[in-house]
Formats: sequence, structure tokens, C-alpha cells
Amino acid sequence: MYSLLKPILFQFDPEKVHHFVTANLKRFNRFPGGVALSRALWNFEDPRLEKEVFGLKFKNPVGLAAGFDKNGELMGEMADMGFGFVEVGTVTPLPQAGNPKPRMFRLPDDGALINRMGFNNMGVDVVAERIAAFRRKTEKRQQVSIIGGNIGKNKVTPNEDALSDYIKCFDRLFDVVDYFVVNVSSPNTPGLRALQEKEPLMELLNTLQKRNFKNGISRPILLKIAPDLTNEQLDDIVEIVQQTGIAGIIATNTTISREGLISNSAVKNETGGLSGKPLTRRATEVIAYLSKKSKGSFPIIGVGGIHSPEDAIEKLNAGASLLQLYTGFIYEGPELIKRINKRILTDAAGK
Repeated sequence: MYSLLKPILFQFDPEKVHHFVTANLKRFNRFPGGVALSRALWNFEDPRLEKEVFGLKFKNPVGLAAGFDKNGELMGEMADMGFGFVEVGTVTPLPQAGNPKPRMFRLPDDGALINRMGFNNMGVDVVAERIAAFRRKTEKRQQVSIIGGNIGKNKVTPNEDALSDYIKCFDRLFDVVDYFVVNVSSPNTPGLRALQEKEPLMELLNTLQKRNFKNGISRPILLKIAPDLTNEQLDDIVEIVQQTGIAGIIATNTTISREGLISNSAVKNETGGLSGKPLTRRATEVIAYLSKKSKGSFPIIGVGGIHSPEDAIEKLNAGASLLQLYTGFIYEGPELIKRINKRILTDAAGK
């Protein structure tokens, strides 16, 4: 089905297509039988796919990466398509419009996207209320959904005050999400990546860890890192994870590199973060390096350039415990989730 729609959808602006498709998906699921049909087409469940990571039980290891559902509008729809978990955001304390449009571009010859969205979202209060409402609804249906909260700072907040923004998001989302992701690696908020340096990052993560206890509950905190870090910087990341005691790493965010692109389109010169197939190898290299350097002492969620079951297996073999899709989901469609999960079972059976 998606293979028939994709050539038509790819004729239009990517951001407009995103809103068109997601709005119609929500309408479709409101029709009688819509949810059942969505699950029949794409969802694949098998108890052998269940996996426990940082204290949470995932129905399968394939999740939706942050950026697709920025405002907590599609958690149910994505779960019905077969995702084992959904990461909402990036969320900031105050609503913000993001960068001027156009701000998302396709490179079909490369199987890639370039985006400079700029953390456009409705603000943490709106998102928290939506997740809470979703929780109430799914509790009635006795459904278990793992939801992550990806948090960042507002564009107007100077780096010296960034800690306050992360605290606000952390405190507001604590009761409604299952895990947190600290995003200091997006290239689309000026100065944000400077927070990946060791000293400010240690302060940020230690502060959140000190607040990470409420009514006997703590939440796993993960750090999302850029693929453009050097090995020396990755060594620092391993040390930071071990010293702060956070739960793990998401590797990786988008890249500012344009190395190896085959497209002749001027689009490749647009500023922003590149995702998709050109990132496949580097993301896997980062996962493998972190896993080896840390001796597997913390979980890694692998994301970046997963367009096939083979890409997924490579990341798992490199040391990833869980996976996330974004650009591959857009290029390959929801069938990719099922294909990956089936391949995981096939590989497990063959070992």
C-alpha cells in the first residue's frame, strides 16, 4: 500500500506531507474498524520479541525516534502500527515555532532527509497533558505503552541558563513518561551542541539525577549524542555515563556532515541535520565503539540509517539493545517495523 502512495507523497513538501498523512491517519483510526485494520496490516506481536532494558519491558525492540511525534499526538497510532515504544519531542518549556520554513528537505537518491526544524513544539505543559490523557485511555484498554520524553531548551534561552529549561521539562513530564532523553546534540538550535562538552554535560546530568526520585520512583535518563563526535569525545561520554549513573545512550542524532552524498541536487547544501542511509555506517560505528569501550556496561539505543532488517541486525550486533526509526520509516513505510521484528526472531532461532 505504502509503495503506491509514496511516489505521490514525495511530490510535495515533506513537512506538509507529514501533517497531511498524520492527520488522515488519526481520522482513519477513528472510523469503526480503523484501528483493527491498522493492526492487521502492520502490527506484528510475538512474546519472544519482549525485551527488558533499563528496568522497562518493551513489547518489541523497535521504537519511533524523537522528532516524528513532537507533541504527543500519535502515540496510539504508532503503537497500532507495531512500534514497541514511542519517543515524544523534543519538548521545550515554552511553545516555540521553530525555524523558518521550508526546513525539511528530501534527498531521494541518497535515501536521506535534511531538517532544521528547530525544536518546534507546543511546549511541555500541552505535551504532558496529552500523554496523561493517553495514559488514562490506555489503562482502560489494559494496553501497555512505553513512552519516552525527549527534552531540550528553548532557542531564546542562553546556554548558561539551559539547565533551568531541562529541569522544567524533567519535572513536568516525570509523572507521565517512562524514560527521559536529554537532547544536547541537535544541530538546529544555536549553541546547543556546546552542552555536549564534558563540564556542562556533567552538571546537567548530575542535576537531573539528583531530582530523579519521586514517591519511590526514578526514571531512566538517557543521553542522545551526535554522530560527529571524535573518539576522544566518545571516551568522555563513556566516562560521563559511568560517573553520573544515567541509564544509557541513544546513538545517534543527525549529522552536519555531507560526506559521501551522491545526489546532484542543490538541496544537499541546505543547512541542518542529515539523516537516513548516509548515516547508517557512522551510527553503527559509534554504537560499536561505545559498546566496546564501556564493555557493555550500559544500554545503547541504536538509531540512524535503519532502512532494512539487515541495517537493524547490524546495529544490534554492534551492541545496541533497542532500535529507533525515523527516516527509514518515512522512506520504507510501516511495513519496515514488521520486517525488522520478523528478522530478529529468525536470527534468534538460528543461533
